[in-house]
Amino acid sequence: MHEYDIALKLIFQQSVDLAIRDITGTTIAKWLNVELPEVRNTRVDSLGETDAGDLVHIEWQSTNDLKMALRMAEYYLRVYRLFSRFPQQILVYVGDAPMRMEAELRGPALSYSYRIVDIRDLNGERLLESPCVGDNIIAILTRLPDLRAAIHRILERIASLVPGEREGALRQLFILAGLRSLEKVVDEEARKMPILNDIRDNKVLGEDYKDGLRTALRLQIKERFGTIPPWAEERLSELSWVELEALVTRLLKANSLEDGLR
Repeated sequence: MHEYDIALKLIFQQSVDLAIRDITGTTIAKWLNVELPEVRNTRVDSLGETDAGDLVHIEWQSTNDLKMALRMAEYYLRVYRLFSRFPQQILVYVGDAPMRMEAELRGPALSYSYRIVDIRDLNGERLLESPCVGDNIIAILTRLPDLRAAIHRILERIASLVPGEREGALRQLFILAGLRSLEKVVDEEARKMPILNDIRDNKVLGEDYKDGLRTALRLQIKERFGTIPPWAEERLSELSWVELEALVTRLLKANSLEDGLR
């Protein structure tokens, strides 16, 4: 599972209200952590159950996978095999490129479809006003007219959280910022808030901050250059947070991974 999958799963299952209702049209009463039975063991991104007992299956996708309909159909049948109930299926596209995936699979004796939600179509301003910090963080993936101002508002909200929650939320924000190449903006706005700068200066919490930066950089590298080679992983592990922050901008301009990580 990619880092953004983990971040989205945690945000949506722990600290989101409006976004999940906007996506699914319902409220999830509980989340089910299951691995689907098959020769190849497959774990769905998120599988929830409503108060009425209906299953809701959500997959997060940051790239255009032309075989996504086939994957979703496989999940559909495996969930049925495990629960003897067909789920409502939703693919949430969180990528930056235009969405180009099909939401159906057709054959001579087959008619299958699911729903695709482009997260950019959610009401970002409404999410920013939510009392749930997860909704606030998700807002940076929508079509807000002033993303810098939105990020500043989100950081103000994160700064108001209690220690522990604050660090986790900041890390999630950095990870999702990588999906929109906004890491530099997040860092610039965070520097304006002393309480968030303390996180980077603290020896323990600073490691969490660096981990968030590394995760965002991995997403950026995958989007621009593909699979991350072992030497690049080793290089990322050696850099200080100052060097990691500088790398965010350098990778945007680099013609190759070797040039960016020189």
